Amino acid sequence: MDITTTYLGLKLASPLIVGSSGLTGSVDKIAAFARHGAGAVVLKSIFEEEILFEYEDIMKEAQAEGVNLDQFDYYDYHLKGKRIDKYIELIRSAKKTVDITVIASINCIFSHEWTAFADRIQEAGADALELNMFFLPSDFERSAREQEEAYFRVIDKVLAAVSIPVALKISYYFSNLGTMIQRLSRTGVAGLVLFNRFFSPDIDIDALKVKPSFVFSTPAELAISLRWIAIMARKVDCDLAASTGVHDGEGLIKQLLAGAKAVQTVSSLYRQGPEHVETMLNRLKEWMQSHGYQRLVDFRGKLSQEAASNPAVYERVQFMRYFGGEKDVT
Repeated sequence: MDITTTYLGLKLASPLIVGSSGLTGSVDKIAAFARHGAGAVVLKSIFEEEILFEYEDIMKEAQAEGVNLDQFDYYDYHLKGKRIDKYIELIRSAKKTVDITVIASINCIFSHEWTAFADRIQEAGADALELNMFFLPSDFERSAREQEEAYFRVIDKVLAAVSIPVALKISYYFSNLGTMIQRLSRTGVAGLVLFNRFFSPDIDIDALKVKPSFVFSTPAELAISLRWIAIMARKVDCDLAASTGVHDGEGLIKQLLAGAKAVQTVSSLYRQGPEHVETMLNRLKEWMQSHGYQRLVDFRGKLSQEAASNPAVYERVQFMRYFGGEKDVT
């Protein structure tokens, strides 16, 4: 079975990508995923705040050394911060060690003042850059329109700084999600990842403290990205990758049938280790063989909204017949 795919204009040996996480924060772990067949890895994200903190430290040092800050080019100063240098070294070491696609990742909050750092990622040899962007819709000082336009400002800045492919990982927190996905796909980004997953707070009722919860995704979370991959598969001008809730080979197959070019997984690998990549890919190959498919392109998007025999099922929001005793809702 030929399970190669193209994503962001890059050829991958398989459609399974190890998503950005602590699992991709060291070269040894990245090498293990490569050995088991991962098509690409998205490196552990460096956060916008980390970049800005490093720049602030550099600026303070420059000022202490008597540099005239009025004439000082903020981004031309030699970047010697430990966080930034460590991240650059991770990219370089990963590229020297593995022959799979290495995608750098920046977790963006709102600002675009850090975007010149993207050029250093490119210089380090990253094959692509994934921007993990989410602006929490609880900022009461900004309108929904201002929140959404910030995405486009950041994208414009980054695309102007690099020539490597850029992917955008977004959430489903938009007032008109379909239109927003379509608009973002036309900015020049090479791909959109649907969707990112966030820290979720919980409350300890005995200690009276806020604590993290639901650290790992569950297979049930597949439904949200599956729906939107299927709806948007043939309505965008860039590649789509699926993320969240993909825990096994079946989940991988479903997202490909919906129209994804590539599929990211993280939680399943935390639970079952790098060997699970191979397990998932073997399930994909077995399924392809049993259905007579030789290549991914033979079935990718076969059950997208536009290709499905009943496209309305992806827009149905009520259970209708399910709780009436008829469980076939297609």
